[in-house]
Parts: sequence; structure tokens; C-alpha cells
Amino acid sequence: MKTIKSAKQRTEADRSKLRHSVTDMIWHVREKGDEALKEYNKKFDGCERESLRISRSEIEEAYSQVTAEEAADIRKAAANIRAFAEAQKKTIGELRDFSPMPGLTLGHRVIPVDSCCCYVPGGGYPLYSTALMLGIPAKTAGVGRVVACSPVMKGTEKIHPKTLVAMDIAGIDEIYAVGGAQAVAAFSYGTEQIAPVSLIVGPGNSYVTEAKRQCFGKVGIDFLAGPSEVLVIADHTADPQIIAADLLAQSEHDREAKGLLITTDEVLGKSVLKAAEEQLTKLPTREIASRSWADFGEILLADDLGEAVDYANGYAPEHLEVNVSKEDEQGVTEALRNYGSLFIGGNTAEVFGDYASGTNHTLPTLGAARYTGGVWVGTFLKTCTYQTMNNEAMMNIAPLVSELARGEGLIGHARAAEVRVERNKI
Repeated sequence: MKTIKSAKQRTEADRSKLRHSVTDMIWHVREKGDEALKEYNKKFDGCERESLRISRSEIEEAYSQVTAEEAADIRKAAANIRAFAEAQKKTIGELRDFSPMPGLTLGHRVIPVDSCCCYVPGGGYPLYSTALMLGIPAKTAGVGRVVACSPVMKGTEKIHPKTLVAMDIAGIDEIYAVGGAQAVAAFSYGTEQIAPVSLIVGPGNSYVTEAKRQCFGKVGIDFLAGPSEVLVIADHTADPQIIAADLLAQSEHDREAKGLLITTDEVLGKSVLKAAEEQLTKLPTREIASRSWADFGEILLADDLGEAVDYANGYAPEHLEVNVSKEDEQGVTEALRNYGSLFIGGNTAEVFGDYASGTNHTLPTLGAARYTGGVWVGTFLKTCTYQTMNNEAMMNIAPLVSELARGEGLIGHARAAEVRVERNKI
């Protein structure tokens, strides 16, 4: 594969300082509770709130700071996300009355987690769309207590008004003004004002991600998210201006975001490179986007679409766009296996999925799409098996279980089966 634009290779940097810092923060929250949260709020955001929970009056104030059109737009996006989540839930069924042998009945129930925390980032940008992407599938799944948290706007005591409005439209039950690793610790272990949850979902910076890593086990998590990324597969039929715009949209997330094009047409690849440089000059977020594009933007030339597909499957990107001829589109998409979310055709911009088409934008990164998908209604559901058997089934299966257990040397296991047979003969 030929390189038209190269990128820096990501390396496993020494993260020991980060790990130790996060460990200290977690223990501080566990020991000091709300006191620690307030210290971190003041230190990182200049916030001196006493009550960490957002009141209903604050939510109503947020609505007054958002235009009617802005609120309507959020509701429209929410409607699509909710409709898709509801459709997904209908595909998840319970299994009842399955019998592999006479008298033995097996099945499974689909049970929502009791509670979850939706982490909504608020550092570089007010990512209020994430509130919809997390809160709506959680409520659709039937989670009893859906909580959200987000850092305040720096130098204030308030979460961004659009974020609060989006949280409310999503149906969030409780909202807290706290972010960072300390928020993950609080919702994992609990504090005076914050009751712990069963599951934490949502993206965040490296501190949030490391805190999720360290708290996993005490609390469930969706996955460990890294820098955002998009991979585009394109041929000679694609529009270079559109592809450049899609790559830069991803690049503006942060300085480590990645935009990658794999094309079978060298002319297109060079045209995209030129278009990206031209568009950057007019992009208000070029300070971040240009750095990201310079460091991690990449354009590769494949011999054919098969080679492009193989590369994409190995890379397992967060977002994957397919922008090829209609003749090749179906074959390419059917061959793709590893991605967080797939966007098919030149009309289907990745950013549509970010906001309003209905699919979720909280997706696996850094190759995690090889083994997991993104957040969806099923993230908040547990599939729990059960079984029951009558006397006949017990008598039939007990000797088999006894032999298997004794073969492993677990005599207590064997006796638990054997005693039932013995007692049945009395």
C-alpha cells in the first residue's frame, strides 16, 4: 500500500504518572467524599457549589437560556435516537420454556441494570448530544435510576445550558455538577450526596478513561474510549471536497483525533489532501484540527478495494465511511466486519450519526471494534439464565454430573448431585 500522506504512529507512552494521579484521586474521593469532590471542582473548574445535584430551578433556567429553535432541534434529534433505541429493544427477546431433555426447563430473562451514570464531557466543547446518546437508550432499556454528570463551565457553578436541556429531554432522573476522574470515583463508591450506580457509560479525557479502568469491577463500564477516529474507503467516484470535510470534522475533536482515507485512486487522494489544506484555512477550529490533521491525518493508496477492506478490518475504526461506486458498494460493505458504526454512500456523513440520524455516537476506538460494538439499548440490559427440573429430569442428569465432577476431582460437587438421588430413593 502506497502512502500519499503519512501520520505519526501511536506509541504506548509511559502512563505511570497518569495511573498514579488517578489512583490518588479515587482514594481521596473514597476517604473524603463530597469534600474531595468540592476540592476538585474548585481546583479544576473554579466552581464552589455546595450542592452537587442540579436543581429543577436550574434546569428551568437553562431552558430560558436556550432558544425555542435550539430546544426543538434537540427534541428532533432525540426523537430519532429514541425511535431507533425502541426498535433495537424489540430485537432483544426473552427465552422461555426451552427443554433440552424431558422435565428440564431452561430460559433467560432480559433485566435492565438498576442504575447507571451517563458521563457527558464538557471540557473543550459542550457535547450535549452525548446526553441524548446515553440517556435515551438507558431510559428505553428500563433502567430504574438514570443519572448524568458533567463538569461546569470553567469559572462558573453551572453546567452548559444546552447540556442541561438535552439531559432533561433525554429523561435523566438526576444531574450532578461534577466531572473528571473524581466523578467516576464518586459514582463507583458513593459519597454523601451521590449514591453509587451499577454502570458508568460515556466518553471522557484520559483521566476519565483511566478512572473507568481502575474502578471497573466495583462498577460496570461500557468500554475504554480513546481519541476519536474515522476511516474512509473511497474510489474515483467520490467527491474530494466531501471527504476532506469529513476528515477535518473528525480532526477538530482534539489534537490526537485521527482522520484516515484509503483510496484506490491516486488522483482522488491528492485532491483530498489539497482540499483539506484549503478547508483548514477557513475552519474556525483550525488550531486543533490542523494539529490533528498534520500529526495523525493519513491518506493511503490501495491496489484495489479488497486491499482497502482488509486494511479496514485490521484497523477496526470507530467510524467507517464507504464512498465507492454503487456497483461496488454492496460487496465492500458486506466484507467489512470490524467497526463501531458504518456510514454507506456519499450522502451519509459520519456527523449525521454524531447528532441526529438515530444511531449512537458512543463507539469503541483504538481497535476495540474487533470485539465490541458501541453503546446501545443492550448496554443497559443483562441476559440472565434460569432453570428448573422435575424429579425425572433430576434422576436422569445427576449420574452424569456426578461422573463429570469426580473426573475433575470436585467431590463436593459430585455429592451435591448424588445426595439428591439417594434422598429420592428413601
